[in-house]
Amino acid sequence: MRTIASGGRVSQCQEPRGWLGRLALWNMNSRHSKVTDWGLGQVSIEKQYTILDVGCGGGRTLSKLAAKATQGKVYGIDHSEQSVAVSKRTNARGVNEGRVEVYHGSVSQLPFPAGMFDLVTAVETHFWWPNLPMDMREVFRVLKTGGKLIVIAEVYKEASTTVAKLAEKYTSRTGMTLLGVDQHRELFAEAGYSDVQVTVERDKGWIWGIGTKP
Repeated sequence: MRTIASGGRVSQCQEPRGWLGRLALWNMNSRHSKVTDWGLGQVSIEKQYTILDVGCGGGRTLSKLAAKATQGKVYGIDHSEQSVAVSKRTNARGVNEGRVEVYHGSVSQLPFPAGMFDLVTAVETHFWWPNLPMDMREVFRVLKTGGKLIVIAEVYKEASTTVAKLAEKYTSRTGMTLLGVDQHRELFAEAGYSDVQVTVERDKGWIWGIGTKP
């Protein structure tokens, strides 16, 4: 997010390509680790869960999830072929053991059957989704009854941090969809999720949201 003002660099965050894309993915894995730990730490992840990480990027979140779901299976999907390749390398052991699978595809048309996942995570990605309301419903489709979607991000609308203010300033250039706290609650509710909770870490500008498929 520190490169928000540069169109070329932002495009590498949205869809990494080439050696710049590999560098961006390495940076994402490093920089997003703390906010990911903060977000995942707010939910119980059972060892037998089947989990999907949407917009898996460099694969660091997949590794964290696989370490928790030791008797389950973790899937990743990303619309960047570069991200898929890096995620597979980052999780080579899990892939070889059959505990991690990574796919090239879009959140708008997930290549999975309805009711497959106990948990879906989206870390630093939902603000890039092509059609956020419809894509939330597509995630809803692949969740089991009682399954949960977690959204984690280090920026949201009206946050007081410098990064958030820059993100808001350049939304027309980047194509990001930034929402405020109440708008996140409405997004979950309108897509059919229940037991919606949204939490922020105001000093850092982080946001976490969760909803359950009833």
